Amino acid sequence: MIARTFLMGVIVSPIAVILQLFFIKLNPTQAAYPDSTAAFFLWAALAEELIKFFAVKLVIFNNPEFDEPVDAMIYMVTAGLGFAAIENILVMFRTIPDGATAALGVWTLRFVGAILLHALSSAILGYFLAMSWFYQHHRRKLLYIGLAMATLFHFAFNAFLSSFENQLIGLIYSTSLLVAMAFLVAILFDKVRERHEAAKPVTSL
Repeated sequence: MIARTFLMGVIVSPIAVILQLFFIKLNPTQAAYPDSTAAFFLWAALAEELIKFFAVKLVIFNNPEFDEPVDAMIYMVTAGLGFAAIENILVMFRTIPDGATAALGVWTLRFVGAILLHALSSAILGYFLAMSWFYQHHRRKLLYIGLAMATLFHFAFNAFLSSFENQLIGLIYSTSLLVAMAFLVAILFDKVRERHEAAKPVTSL
C-alpha cells in the first residue's frame, strides 16, 4: 500500500502542471513571469495539495488497510514523497543544460527543501484527515481546513524562498519554517496515535 500510494503520487503529478498552465492561460498578463507573483504561488500550492490528496483518495480511502487514524498522515506523507520525487527529476532534467555543477547544486537544494516541503504539507492535511476519524460529522469541514492549512504552509515556504533579494536570507527563513513545521508534525503524529490508543475499548482478561 505504501508503494502504491507513492507511485500514485508520481502518476497524478502532471495534473498539477496542467492546473498551473490553466492559471497562466487565465492570466495572460502574468505569462512572462508567472512564478514571481503571490497569486501564482497560492494557486500552485493549492493545486499540488489537492493532487496529493487525490492520490491518497484513489488508493487508500476505500481500502480495508486504512484502519487507523494515523494511517492518514502516513499515506499523505507517502504521496507527498512520490510527488516530490517526480518534481525533482523534472527539475533536474531542466537544469542539466546549465551544466553539471549547477544541476547538482539545484538538486541538492531541492533534495532538502522540496522533499521536506511536500512531506510536511501533506502531513498537515493528513492530521486533519486523521481527526475526521474522531469527528465523523465534521469530516468535510476538517478536510477543507486541512487543505487550507497545508496550502498556506506551502505558499509561505515558496514566498520566503523567492521574495527576498538576498537568496541566503530567503533560504534561512524557509529552512526555519521547515524545521518548525517538522517539530509540529512530529507532535501531531504522537497526539493522533495517543488519542487512538485512548479511544480503543478496554478488554478484560
